[in-house]
Amino acid sequence: MSASKPQESGEVRLGHSLNKKEEEFVARRKITVLQCLQKFNIHCSQDRVPNIALLGSGGGQRAMVALLECLVQIDKAGLLDCILYLSGVSGSTWCMASLYKEPNWSTKLETVKENIIKRLGGPGVSWDDKSAKLKKYYMKDFFSLTDLWAVLFVTSYVKEIDEQTFTDQRDQHNEDPYPIYAVIDKQCKRREEGDPWFEISPHEAGYSLTGAFVDTCDFGSQFDNGLKKKHQNEMDMLYLQGKKHCCRTAVTCRKRNVIKDDWKCSKIIFQLKTLFCIDIAFIYIAQINTAGRIWGRNYNFLHNMTDESVPAALLQKETRDLIDAGLLINSPYLSMLRKERNIDLFIALDFSDGDPFTTVREAAKTCKKLNIPFPEVNVPSDEGKKPKDFYVFKGQNVPTVIHMPLFNVVNCGDKPGDWRKKYGILKGPYSAEMITEVMGVAGKNISNNIEKLLEEIRAVAEAK
Repeated sequence: MSASKPQESGEVRLGHSLNKKEEEFVARRKITVLQCLQKFNIHCSQDRVPNIALLGSGGGQRAMVALLECLVQIDKAGLLDCILYLSGVSGSTWCMASLYKEPNWSTKLETVKENIIKRLGGPGVSWDDKSAKLKKYYMKDFFSLTDLWAVLFVTSYVKEIDEQTFTDQRDQHNEDPYPIYAVIDKQCKRREEGDPWFEISPHEAGYSLTGAFVDTCDFGSQFDNGLKKKHQNEMDMLYLQGKKHCCRTAVTCRKRNVIKDDWKCSKIIFQLKTLFCIDIAFIYIAQINTAGRIWGRNYNFLHNMTDESVPAALLQKETRDLIDAGLLINSPYLSMLRKERNIDLFIALDFSDGDPFTTVREAAKTCKKLNIPFPEVNVPSDEGKKPKDFYVFKGQNVPTVIHMPLFNVVNCGDKPGDWRKKYGILKGPYSAEMITEVMGVAGKNISNNIEKLLEEIRAVAEAK
């Protein structure tokens, strides 16, 4: 369990080094990145290839379809092979899950896009299939509101029950960026202790800043003192999509008086029995969980370990609750800022509700507190409600951050706020017309700024 020892299946790995499989993938991917840069007359040696990460923020279905179109436009410009990592939270992970179902999706992105859009416009998942899936989830050791949310809410947007797992996708994406999905530890967030940032990749899951991980196939199993005690089946992508989105939307509902109190929330869930033909036992469990606000509960793989490198707050409880990262920072900056990933350039696509600069400002504030290199973020005060489409934040010995708000004065005219309201996170599943409109705006953000993107890529390559 040392930093130098790759963990065997069923063991905890402590250490800040990257997983060996991720290291091998990155080394291969850098050859592709180098070849892509050379096509644009950006020359560097193999050991000086810049590490570029594309980040997708949360934002429900808005984020899902916007990220998809942004990737399509980046691909059309010939720049997709420059991307080393693709990382997201919340709604952006819905897009990522749909993409990574398809082996080497980046080599046939237009076709993959057409299939996703066709699915989103289809009839969706039947009540019988939803009920059957919920019963499967009920057989796990922990049945929480995340299960209910994934089956009843997420499927109504993504129009499928995705039962693939991360390990199913291993070795199927040699031509694609390496995916990192981010969530947070609810207890660490609430008590402001320990490490709230939790990442999941095809090979490993764990606490990004602490450096504590397990093989993804063991994520969710019961551990004691660093060794697997009881195996649980690997979480499928539908559940993980619920985990990455559920709690934030519920909080939004509460803030906007859609659900005013726990009693009313319980009543609404109880009424789902009639709508979805679900056994009363499941609804009763859901009611109890609502009162206790149990979201994303899993076994804690660090339980009963004794290691000074791990915050004590992460060692004590047998369970941890992992929830939507958007409740802390609505983009996966902190997981991607691990020193070992050595990211030179972030291309951050912001699909958030509200102030389009909150995410990047919070990232800068947190990094300053934790002494993590990050550029100063200075935005004119009058641009909060009327942002432009392209911002660059840079400095000495820090990564460059490109920040691109979805709705802005360039592609939405004088009232980007009206667009944010029209496509708010609480809107129901989008119509075909709404999907087309959001994708059109997102696509313009990329196509209008290809030369600027190239300029920043060239700059980080030359600096390195």
